[in-house]
Amino acid sequence: MDLSELRAKIDLLDTDLIRLFNERADLVRGVGEVKRANGLEIYAPEREEQLLTTLVAKNQALGGRLPTESLRAIYREIMSASLALEKDLAIAYFGPEATWTHQAARGKFGASVRYLSQLSISDVFDAVARGRADYGVVPIENSTEGAVNHTLDVFIESDLRICAQLALRIEHHLMARVPRQAIRRVFSHPQVFGQCRQWLRVNLPDADQIDVASTARAGEMAAKADDAAALAGRMVAELHGLTILESSVQDLANNTTRFLVIGARDCPPTGNDRTSLMFGVPDRAGALFNALEPLQTSGISMSKIESRPSKRRQWEYVFFVDVDGHRQDQKLVDALRALEDRASFVKILGSYPNAASTV
Repeated sequence: MDLSELRAKIDLLDTDLIRLFNERADLVRGVGEVKRANGLEIYAPEREEQLLTTLVAKNQALGGRLPTESLRAIYREIMSASLALEKDLAIAYFGPEATWTHQAARGKFGASVRYLSQLSISDVFDAVARGRADYGVVPIENSTEGAVNHTLDVFIESDLRICAQLALRIEHHLMARVPRQAIRRVFSHPQVFGQCRQWLRVNLPDADQIDVASTARAGEMAAKADDAAALAGRMVAELHGLTILESSVQDLANNTTRFLVIGARDCPPTGNDRTSLMFGVPDRAGALFNALEPLQTSGISMSKIESRPSKRRQWEYVFFVDVDGHRQDQKLVDALRALEDRASFVKILGSYPNAASTV
């Protein structure tokens, strides 16, 4: 076939696709009506991950040319449009436009829903708790710098639940509107400086490192300066018209941040789940070991533990734990009941699909 014939076939396929997309949209509106009538959550992370996994398997079985990442990206936007058809969905995220949390939220929920920028992690929780947003996206840990303590602290007081998680590979770029030799200052978030410490020491040893509230703010300030650069993501360079002088300058190539989706309810069991919880223990020797023993004897894998000051009493700590399994699994139900007998308090933060979808 010549070029015109190939293009004609593509046009016919596009017509079929549009018709099928609209048929799918009609069914989606019906799903939304059923969910509202039964008081069900519009966003269903357990269904989302199951659908994406099934589609990838079908594509591979058919010998499809589309790479897995491309197929997931296409259906991410289809599902985003579907969510918007079911409800005018609003997603709160921490930071101004173009921050990593904004990018993570867009990667999870797509371009068709509304996004609400929040000044702090506490504000994200507040927006969801007060109903101004349906869900929120907050950072929880970075593979280089560890836990995001502010998120852990807000969970102590919040009644919101974790309903999904996602992972975003973080690539920091040096960007400015001036040549590299003119750079005397570098703006960025303190965690970014921690992730680029070695590169800065070798390549910009004399530049002042100035902490700002977000990478988006760093880009904004660099765009107004004639002696400064920013360390931030590519979206920031595009937003502020900056030139990327050096790409991917983080010290570790596999630098990933894990984010949580928070909402009013957690997720039903999927068969491959994770549960996050927090608990306190009496101030006596061996109390932590004693509290965790039921998890060990039940054969429940613990993937994370962090401690934070309770802020209620001096030298009192709260422990955050991630374990495999769903809160409705009988083995975990029994272990948590035993934990409650040994701890001063136990609070379930949510059960959600264990696979952290990478966006």
